[in-house]
Amino acid sequence: MHRVQNNITIEDLKEGSDLLFKNIYEDNRDKFLNFAKKYNLSQEDNIDVYQDAYIIFYNNVMQGKVQEFTSSISTYLFSIGKYLIFDKMKKNNKTINPDFDLSIVREKEELVDSELEMEQQELTTEQILLKKYFVTLGKKCQELLTLFYYRGFTIKDIIEAGNYTSENVVKSAKSRCMKTLKERINTKE
Repeated sequence: MHRVQNNITIEDLKEGSDLLFKNIYEDNRDKFLNFAKKYNLSQEDNIDVYQDAYIIFYNNVMQGKVQEFTSSISTYLFSIGKYLIFDKMKKNNKTINPDFDLSIVREKEELVDSELEMEQQELTTEQILLKKYFVTLGKKCQELLTLFYYRGFTIKDIIEAGNYTSENVVKSAKSRCMKTLKERINTKE
């Protein structure tokens, strides 16, 4: 059994103990709300984000989408919450604080993506190739392409969120990354 926060096991959570889930919710709520303040959302938005993150966490556990945690329950909840904050900021047309460290997102991206994805569907040949060769790209290319194609950031959003100085730099970098990815896929087919 894989032990997590306060010696709670995945098996304990899957049994649906209301007390355990209540404790997890209460133990992490204030910490998350304090953490979320730096994103300049309203207190109500931060509460909504936390509640949504908690519901995703609960559903993932109860539906068997979480087999084990590679981090603490708190880290997992915060990771979900960070993505929800970005989505809310995007919807509200808010920019990301220039002091924001994108490495925080990269560190937990794989964990959250795997936990949030719906039931695994059979991938097409193209999707399999894309998945296989995307991970061979450098971290900067992966980050840039993920922000643009998966997260839906505009070129301007990427400039504000990253280490880019102009639209031309972003466009050029994105073009090079896509060219490299296409070449790797085409030569390995």
